[in-house]
Amino acid sequence: MKTITDLGDLKGKRVLIRCDFNVPLDGGTITDDGRIRAALPTLKQLVDGGARVVVMAHLGRPKGEVNPKYSLAPAAQRLGELIGVPVRLAGDVVGPSAAETVASLADGEIAMLENVRYEPAEESKVDAEREALAAKYAAFGDVFVSDGFGVVHRKQASVYDVAKLLPNAAGHLVEKEVEVLKKLTETPERPYVVVLGGAKVADKLSVIDNLLKVADTLIIGGGMGYTFLKSLGHEVGTSILDAEKIDVVKGYLEQAKAAGKQLLIPVDSVVTPEFGDAEHASVVAADAIPADQMGLDIGPKTAELYAEAIRGAKTVFWNGPMGVFEQPAFAAGTKAIAQALAETDAFTVVGGGDSAAAVRQLGFADDEFGHISTGGGASLEYLEGKTLPGLAVLEG
Repeated sequence: MKTITDLGDLKGKRVLIRCDFNVPLDGGTITDDGRIRAALPTLKQLVDGGARVVVMAHLGRPKGEVNPKYSLAPAAQRLGELIGVPVRLAGDVVGPSAAETVASLADGEIAMLENVRYEPAEESKVDAEREALAAKYAAFGDVFVSDGFGVVHRKQASVYDVAKLLPNAAGHLVEKEVEVLKKLTETPERPYVVVLGGAKVADKLSVIDNLLKVADTLIIGGGMGYTFLKSLGHEVGTSILDAEKIDVVKGYLEQAKAAGKQLLIPVDSVVTPEFGDAEHASVVAADAIPADQMGLDIGPKTAELYAEAIRGAKTVFWNGPMGVFEQPAFAAGTKAIAQALAETDAFTVVGGGDSAAAVRQLGFADDEFGHISTGGGASLEYLEGKTLPGLAVLEG
């Protein structure tokens, strides 16, 4: 995979760069600018080197239509504040405003195109449609840099097709993410513990399958824990359940046992009669969940069991919260995992998405962990052993 250094002197050159600025917003206010900060090393190097930088990014799911709710204006403003140079946002993606904005760039300046997902062809399944849009993107650059790790698992015009049209390289963020994931899959220091949470088992099935071969201990929490409990014949009440995956999950428990791997599932749970009903929350044993209640977090005994496994590890990968961490009454399990990761001397990786949002929301600093990934889905697909189109195209 080529890096920015391989592109040579970029002074005066137009560098088209794909970033991932899909940041959480409260109205027009960014609530977590981690993804913008993660892009700064690459963008600063380009600006300091006198390149004319053209940023492509997306926000939300506007589904091919212009929607002011998904404008990149907050991201452009925040990037300008962080990098110390104004970032001019074009009024469209590949239209007259974009063309005029790019043409007016001087050395060491940055412009941003509007949300690439305003263009219907960006996410098209038809190759020719994406390729036609990519040709319009490519007209804005002399070289292409891929630095949006959160989208490299997508075969999209601004990620995949444009890379085939210009000399290309990976930015520092993508380079770092790949280096970390290679370490997790090829040379992890042992014991290697993987913590998986989140709502659905279905989203993590292939990952569990692949990581059972690599990890020494697999820890299951979040909503997916209730499917594991159900597979053992336990009552899970009205908790979230992937009923179709019960037999598959049983197979994983047997597979782990046969391979001598530890697969930990909850031993207690925080339950409540209604979603978000903190007032009536209580802790029950995992095999004693009332039929009319739902589990919204792992219990304290489970949290301690999991923290102990983490403390004994040399490498830890964590993806997915242990409960509904957005609500304080159901955040203790997720906080216990984050605390254990922050305190251990192990190499710790927080796998993007909700996990990254959770650690920041719960008051942890990024530097308390070995690495916080910017791409939840991309990280998981890499760990599944899948080929990621946005990376494969850079190796061509």
